[in-house]
Amino acid sequence: MRPVRRRDRPVTSERQRLPQPLIRRRLPSGRGAMEQPNVTGDGEAALSPTFWLAVVATGVAAGLLGDALMALLFTVQHLAFGYHTGSLQSAVEHASGTRRVASLLVAGAFGGVAWTLLRRATPGENAEIDDAIWTGDGTLSPRRSLGTSVISEIVIGMGASIGREAAPKLMGGVAGSVLAKFMRLSPAQRRLLVACGGGAGFAAVYNVPLGGALFTAEVLLGSMALPVVLAALACSTVATATAWLYLPAHATYLDMPAYHSSASLLVWSVLVGPVVGLLAAFYIRMIGWVSHHAVRGRIAFVAPLGAFGILGLVGLEYPQLFGNGKDMAHSVFLGQGGLVLLFALFALKPFVTALCLGSGASGGLFTPFLSTGAVLGGFLGLAWVHAWPGAPVGAFAMVGAAAMIAASMQAPLVGLALVLELTNSGFQLLVPMAVASVVATAVTRHVDGYSMYTARLSSR
Repeated sequence: MRPVRRRDRPVTSERQRLPQPLIRRRLPSGRGAMEQPNVTGDGEAALSPTFWLAVVATGVAAGLLGDALMALLFTVQHLAFGYHTGSLQSAVEHASGTRRVASLLVAGAFGGVAWTLLRRATPGENAEIDDAIWTGDGTLSPRRSLGTSVISEIVIGMGASIGREAAPKLMGGVAGSVLAKFMRLSPAQRRLLVACGGGAGFAAVYNVPLGGALFTAEVLLGSMALPVVLAALACSTVATATAWLYLPAHATYLDMPAYHSSASLLVWSVLVGPVVGLLAAFYIRMIGWVSHHAVRGRIAFVAPLGAFGILGLVGLEYPQLFGNGKDMAHSVFLGQGGLVLLFALFALKPFVTALCLGSGASGGLFTPFLSTGAVLGGFLGLAWVHAWPGAPVGAFAMVGAAAMIAASMQAPLVGLALVLELTNSGFQLLVPMAVASVVATAVTRHVDGYSMYTARLSSR
């Protein structure tokens, strides 16, 4: 007799999602819904109703805290340089040399005393969001974080060459840390919530909800799993919309021309990628070195006074170096600046930023690195068009900015998303920006591997 053939039973997926979906019945194939790797489950951080409530609350808090910190920053800028409308760079250019130097000397004197006293009053309290997420349980000190953030925004408003995003990023994380404790979330949920708060604070002050969400996922958590992306995007979106109560709902960089890609720009992007990658590795090493050897002890009271004073003297010739570099980047995005000026700004900006951080100042690196990439791209682009005309200087600057951010953060998706959202432009430049970002990031990763965030981690 012939053996009876039995119909093969459908293969059941080995993956199971936790929690299980509402519809338990599988499709006729018998394959599980969880075959797609990014949706297999919530992981250690369960996306419970309480957690979602905490995500929304963290987003609202991050948006409001971002508004408060930016209101403080803008108020200090207007008082320090005596203007009411227009850009900081324009105000600095119209200010007298005495006022420029005096503003930074006051910032150095205030910052040195304030930071030193704060650190002595809060020994052992954590105010480093990256370290809290990567090596800790996400717990942050509210009082040390608030003090650090307020001091940072005040000295940046007076002209210090450091990034303004560190404070709202930190305070967004603090909001998540406090709410996680109040709502009795698990350590894994707290880490995820703090990361979402950090990205949300970043998103709120720059009006970049997608960039903030990707920053949370790609940089702070290193995961594109669906639960991470859902929580990150929700938190950044809520924070950005909340921040519209005070901050404008438009892009950071306005009046951007409609740049288009070209063969000249594409070839240049391939060639400039390794250059940006090598320079990013060097800058990151420099930042890591000055962070580790930052001034401590009694000299910390006066070190910022000396460092900021040097910046003020250099700023007599190059007022573009004052502040985080936002206006410097905007000028070259619009195609402004000659070879000599762009080279000088590209050469000086990283070093004056490192000088400020080495003196003991606390602040961010995002806009200083972005502006450095922009003027580097503009400088190399101006040189390139003499050999192969056909692309505007502003397009080279946007490619350079995206590549520098991608390489220095070790996060190419974040770099691309941020430049696109910050300018509300550049979609026609996406291919050359992506090419330069991939090459630059790969070179930095191969040469060294540190990012602007891992290089600044404190000693164990």
